[in-house]
Amino acid sequence: MSAPRRPNPAKLVVGLLFRDPDRQQQVWRSLSERFGPLDCLTQPVPFTYTDYYEREMGPGIQRQLGSFLDLVDPDTLPAIKHFSNELERRLSPTEGRQVNIDPGLLSEERLVLATGKNFTHRIYLGDGIYADLTLIYQKGAYRPLPWTYPDYQDPALLQVLQAIRAKLIYQRGGRLPRKASANAAAASAVAD
Repeated sequence: MSAPRRPNPAKLVVGLLFRDPDRQQQVWRSLSERFGPLDCLTQPVPFTYTDYYEREMGPGIQRQLGSFLDLVDPDTLPAIKHFSNELERRLSPTEGRQVNIDPGLLSEERLVLATGKNFTHRIYLGDGIYADLTLIYQKGAYRPLPWTYPDYQDPALLQVLQAIRAKLIYQRGGRLPRKASANAAAASAVAD
């Protein structure tokens, strides 16, 4: 029989789609006020994986990923998703979203995104929110699954997530992960 235990805290990561730099800054400011300082923020890159969001947000969408210094308990993911949904509504006073905020939890084993939409690979967490298993960690790297969104399969993003994982391991126990030299180099590159 397995004995229930509290899970380890995880890294809060947020994927952001945006067009307007002012709204982009408002998102990161609001998230930082709520969840603490960012410890990683990628450069914005054009979102070219699909045109799905253009119908709602218009052309010229940028994508960015950030992670937060303070670790969070995994059972807080539904509340985090509700906060991000409310922030999307606040920053989109007219028809259609102006930003798309996708919070998730990065652990040593996986990346799970929060969503309000059910599907075969999503597990209900409560309060209308599902966990979308997006990536799993195997053989020294995060690996996509058949349903993983194309932007989360991008090699550059996977490398960033690897560096964030190295930070997580260090934060939890003050130890560097195995293959420390490669992960430390990646982590220092992301931290700048």
